[in-house]
Amino acid sequence: MNVFDKPIVMIDFETTGLSPDMGDRITEVAALRIEGGRITDRYVTLINCNARIPSFITGLTGITQAMVDKAPPVAEVVPQLLDFIGSDALSAHNASFDEKFLRAESARLNLTPAHQSLVCSLKLSRRVFPGLSSYKLGLLSSQLGIAFKSAAHRAESDAEVAAQVLIHIGRHLRSSYGIADVDADLLVSLNKLAAAKVPQFLQKHPSRR
Repeated sequence: MNVFDKPIVMIDFETTGLSPDMGDRITEVAALRIEGGRITDRYVTLINCNARIPSFITGLTGITQAMVDKAPPVAEVVPQLLDFIGSDALSAHNASFDEKFLRAESARLNLTPAHQSLVCSLKLSRRVFPGLSSYKLGLLSSQLGIAFKSAAHRAESDAEVAAQVLIHIGRHLRSSYGIADVDADLLVSLNKLAAAKVPQFLQKHPSRR
């Protein structure tokens, strides 16, 4: 029985705001490769986009103007990040948010991400564990017994916890439904289902023991 034999890269960006279309930029990234049910590699760095860091972002994340001013430039970071991800499946907690920043920053450099699929651990948690009080990363992880090792709202800490949530989901699918091979394709399929349809889908899954 295998959980994530094919790699999945969990990504988390810290940003200056909510929308790249409104001019918001990335300030920090963490990308963690998950293989065989554990984190095997990581790419983590602050990023200098020559952007102004709003005071409320500093208050939330602890990332200051001085920190990003001294960080590697975005033109150096994004190619390295895309190379790290390669064609592996990509995941994030609220994946559409992180992917839109990845695509926007890549497009600024005339680059195109090559990941083959996108898994949202937020949507996945709602489908696999319906009825929890919250699916925000901090509260969700607490309900699943997963602890932050350092402060939340920093890219590596959030990506680490989101990766552990994804691994937890993979193990749950294996133990509760007897799914022999948990991979990104299965998770993408679950992302597209209503929560009520998930149990029946899993019980009929061809890799079920």
